[in-house]
Amino acid sequence: MKKQLIALLFALLPVTALAAGGASVPHSMDPDLRDQASLQNGMKLFVNYCMGCHSLEHQRFARAAEDLGIPQDLVEENLIFSSDLAFNDQMHIAMDSGDAETWFGAAPPDLTLIDRLRGSDYIYSYLLTFYRDPTQPLGVNNMVLEASAMPNVLEPLQGVQEMVCSETDQPVAGQSPDPLSGKYQSCDVLKVTQAGAMEPAEFEEAIYDLTNFLAYVGEPSKLHAQTLAPKVLIFIFIFGVIAYLLKREYWRDVH
Repeated sequence: MKKQLIALLFALLPVTALAAGGASVPHSMDPDLRDQASLQNGMKLFVNYCMGCHSLEHQRFARAAEDLGIPQDLVEENLIFSSDLAFNDQMHIAMDSGDAETWFGAAPPDLTLIDRLRGSDYIYSYLLTFYRDPTQPLGVNNMVLEASAMPNVLEPLQGVQEMVCSETDQPVAGQSPDPLSGKYQSCDVLKVTQAGAMEPAEFEEAIYDLTNFLAYVGEPSKLHAQTLAPKVLIFIFIFGVIAYLLKREYWRDVH
């Protein structure tokens, strides 16, 4: 029995390693699904800044309101802007996918499962690393997703962010050193050059809230499952003891 358990453990190790892997991102965050204030603010930010293009087709306003402790009247007054949507509807958008493809080159994806697909660190880093780039069609680029087709809709809050380059002795991939100085140009630092409505720390907190909300949307029942988990484990333990005692009683006559 012990050999079988050890074999199962080693069989699961590659799966664990794959799950832990992912794209290299400059920032990290840990979602807190118990922070209702953060989740409420994240939902407000998503509806106001993201939902013009991105839907949450597998999430309902009513479910989010119930889980996040938001009264129905506040949701209807402040978070539902279309007359075609009701409190119990899914979080659809009014934009036609055909029009979106014409305007942006590709229809903006539904973001219900983006956290489960990409991970919270990816979303958090992506939203923090937009910067001005005149060579791009929309005038912005992104450190995490090069040549992203998404405009920086959060620039009014963050301000104008630009890439700052500096000279370095360390080789940079795909780049030749300057023939005179022998140095490389390292462009990996972002700096806000024109202030937005929020201070940098305040903006980072807002992006945390937005990412936290998307983490909740990816698995709305996770918090409830975590609450039930200890009770289920206690039940399994008690049932296991009873089953073992019952097995001993049945096999007593055999032996």
